[in-house]
Amino acid sequence: METLIQQFINGLVIGSVYALIALGYTMVYGILGLINFAHGDVLMVGALVALQTMLFLMGMAPGMSPLVMLAIALAVAMVICMLLGFTMERLAYRRLRNAPRLAPLITAIGVSFLLQTLAMIIWGRNYHTFPQLLSTTPLQPIPGVFVTPVQIAIVVVSALLMVGLLLLVNRTRIGRAMRATAENHRVASLMGVDTNAVIALTFVIGAALAAVAGVMFASNYGIAHYGMGFMPGLKAFTAAVLGGIGNLGGAMLGGVVLGLVESFGAGYIEHLTFGFLNSSYQDIFAFIILGLVLIFRPTGLLGERVSDRA
Repeated sequence: METLIQQFINGLVIGSVYALIALGYTMVYGILGLINFAHGDVLMVGALVALQTMLFLMGMAPGMSPLVMLAIALAVAMVICMLLGFTMERLAYRRLRNAPRLAPLITAIGVSFLLQTLAMIIWGRNYHTFPQLLSTTPLQPIPGVFVTPVQIAIVVVSALLMVGLLLLVNRTRIGRAMRATAENHRVASLMGVDTNAVIALTFVIGAALAAVAGVMFASNYGIAHYGMGFMPGLKAFTAAVLGGIGNLGGAMLGGVVLGLVESFGAGYIEHLTFGFLNSSYQDIFAFIILGLVLIFRPTGLLGERVSDRA
């Protein structure tokens, strides 16, 4: 039972990160029908910018409170990633809105490689130790079950951000404009909605969430490097498809479900395969789920089938 609860906690933590990243995928797809494969690399940029900010603050003000230092680093990372998201939309994707769907897809892959290369030039190829500004001393709420303050912060902050995004989309004027643009951007523009601004805002919000996810991911594992966004990005895309890409609630549900499946799979894979596989093969579960969803329920858990109209 202790192992079961421990794996549930681990899955909930990593699933919260996947959910935040998946929201960026699903927001952009819901409005543009575009899979932004460079989104995972925005996570990487956020983590490395936060790392650089922390190192700068440690040198300039070594007596600063760790929480204040983390808040400043997170704010700087969010601002840089928001500018990056705006730039990506403005320079790479805006001119391709009416192009064949293959063109923006290839462009997104190219932007991903470009960001990784620039990060490699700036920060190098080596893995960097991410400063642990929050306590990493494990707590033991249940005998045999351990959870760190970092993990608790990840789950709480993720939940608050997801609730805030749902309120923004469903209860505000900006959210109404986003939903109208997603429904039909041409009609929305005729009704007075600045669709260019709405689309740019969608990229900016998604990039800000990716920056937070990057800091969380690096804090949880204690490392950051130029290629760290590739695998979480693919898994978050899988989570978005699992929940129903284009559906915000589906992205959140898909991220948590994927995290739990991955955690339980890593914890029990040796028993299930009689020692043939170990926990290092945990990545296979994400892509097994992706294949099963695409075969048996392409619309995802919360997606709806939309019939073609004449």
